[in-house]
Amino acid sequence: MDLTRASVALCAEGTQAEFGGRLDEARGLYARAWEVAGDDYDRTVAAHYVAHLESDPAEQLRWNEFALQHALCADAASVAPFMGSLYVNLGHSHELTGDPDKAAEFYELAAQHGVVHQPE
Repeated sequence: MDLTRASVALCAEGTQAEFGGRLDEARGLYARAWEVAGDDYDRTVAAHYVAHLESDPAEQLRWNEFALQHALCADAASVAPFMGSLYVNLGHSHELTGDPDKAAEFYELAAQHGVVHQPE
């Protein structure tokens, strides 16, 4: 990730807060990253992190869908490292919102990108 980009730097800072157990601080940093996101790459990264800590399954799905929408509009090479994770997260969101068939589709896409879903 390019830490010279403001939104990416905020996500990195949010990750540190998250690992330190400061989840509210992390959520705030991820939200700020979304606010300052300058292009589809930035929006992909920010939405990915916002979704990660969203407790409401419908909102988590919405943010994961935002991340995917922006990833599909961004330079493919720049978002390639995120695609497997995005697809796993979308699969999980569809599981949580009661759509196991859609979840399976996204888990298959994740596997095609080298990320195998590990059921909880």
